[in-house]
Amino acid sequence: MTTDGEFDALLDDSAEDLYEHAPCGYLSTTLDGRIVKVNKTLLDWLGRTPAEVLGRSRFTDLLTVGGRMYHETHFAPLLRLQGSISGIALELRTASGEQLPVLVTSVVKTDSAGEPLLVRTTVFDARDRRAYERELLRARRAAEQEQARATELARTLQRTLLPPVLPAVPGLSVAAHYHPASADQVGGDFYDLFPLPGDRWGVFVGDVCGKGAPAAAFTSLTRYTLRSAAVFDDDPVAVLRNLNTVLHQERSDRQFCTVMFGVLTLSPRSHCTVTLASGGHLPALLLGADGSTSYHDTPGGQLLGLLPSAHIATTVVRMAKGDTLLLYTDGLTEARVDDSRNRLGEEALLDFARAHAPTTAEKLVKDLRTLLSTLRVDDDVAALSLST
Repeated sequence: MTTDGEFDALLDDSAEDLYEHAPCGYLSTTLDGRIVKVNKTLLDWLGRTPAEVLGRSRFTDLLTVGGRMYHETHFAPLLRLQGSISGIALELRTASGEQLPVLVTSVVKTDSAGEPLLVRTTVFDARDRRAYERELLRARRAAEQEQARATELARTLQRTLLPPVLPAVPGLSVAAHYHPASADQVGGDFYDLFPLPGDRWGVFVGDVCGKGAPAAAFTSLTRYTLRSAAVFDDDPVAVLRNLNTVLHQERSDRQFCTVMFGVLTLSPRSHCTVTLASGGHLPALLLGADGSTSYHDTPGGQLLGLLPSAHIATTVVRMAKGDTLLLYTDGLTEARVDDSRNRLGEEALLDFARAHAPTTAEKLVKDLRTLLSTLRVDDDVAALSLST
């Protein structure tokens, strides 16, 4: 049985042993920084003996050059001002010259009158934490690099789904713009303009459901099928019916698209007739040379790829000198004008057209880009404009 005296002795021994072999470093310094007490744990970390440190070294002597500068400019002034400072990251210099990352907490001990006597400092080994932080930084950099690669891949893939340069059409000015909703995800909007036999031109704008690689593959199939179908039979209705047949045979579940396809026929007097066929797409918008604006509706056109046979709606647009035609995808009209999820809508787009008519294809696309910069675009936007 342990007597009261032996128990008191054990407590005394335990307190001293706890100080010397604590899982953290302890040291006490005078107000000018001279070390007057240090535990064995900290000495072991530093690879030093008590004789090398006690009464001979200041706390700043144990720090790296950067640590000493931080101590003098930040640590010491804050300690004098506040009386304590906690969790400061510093680096100690060991006897072998290695750097030991630590977290330091210091408290000023005062007498009964409140006058400072010495500084008590606790030092925590931060090597594991530093290694953890380095691993986090490495993982973050790897994630950023992977994100950059994904973004570049998406941009490259997106470029393959759009014509690099629109061809020059005699008697017409043409311009187009693609506005991605996300920099790192491939969208499904597309457009194209290409020559057909007999001095005619094919034009289309479309929107595939979904995003990412499946949408990109479906977009590629749609775009090249449209071109091939137009060469086989350039009647706009026949083109979209052939496209619907191919998409319905090849599509996966829930894959479909909307398309506006047109054939341009130019006249010697700078007039242009555009025969449009719509598979569930938004109406074309005509901005007249006289300042008038109007939608050319194609009601009843059905989405392509969902059904074995889709109804195709048609309209004919006759463009006089100075008229401008706009084909676009629903990312434009569905863009948000505020944080309340209010959409731009077809009426606001018509108001926008009225404010800019008459115009040219290049000017209209430039103004659309400015408009998009003021909106919250949740979906990709493709726009193609023609002016006589």
